[in-house]
Amino acid sequence: MGRFVRLSALGTFLVIVQVSVFPHLRLLGAVPDLGLLLTVTVGFNLGPEAALLTGFGTGLAYDLFLETPLGLSALAYALTGYAVGILQTGVIRSPRWVSPFLGGIAGLIAGTTFVVVGVLSGANVQFTNRTIELLGAAALYDMVLAPFVFVLTQRVIGREPEPFTAGWAR
Repeated sequence: MGRFVRLSALGTFLVIVQVSVFPHLRLLGAVPDLGLLLTVTVGFNLGPEAALLTGFGTGLAYDLFLETPLGLSALAYALTGYAVGILQTGVIRSPRWVSPFLGGIAGLIAGTTFVVVGVLSGANVQFTNRTIELLGAAALYDMVLAPFVFVLTQRVIGREPEPFTAGWAR
């Protein structure tokens, strides 16, 4: 089975879990962006173009369940994934903490992009203190779940995740 098919299946699975399970498991009122975490992982492992396509696909699938304009999540996910893919090219060796860090930062960037573009396009999205709180909570949730999505995605694309070893054993 090709990488595209495996990533598409994983993206579909993560979006379904995101819209069916995580609304019942809110953290500080926010739900994680599993499609975004998939996009960030693809950007980190396969580069900006693959992340752009993955982000657009998973974001568009997620948009089908939202009341906001179609394509808003797709744009936010695609731009964030592309940025991660571009920035990753300068990283020679990644430390263990990179997946939670990328998950949290990407959650903030994509959430802010979603809100700003939503406000500019006239969608029913408001930039209030509660919005800022939700963006922070969603970024924290993404940070917690990022290592699990990173490992799952690396297995799906055929890369073995780096083993967790002691610092002196490297």
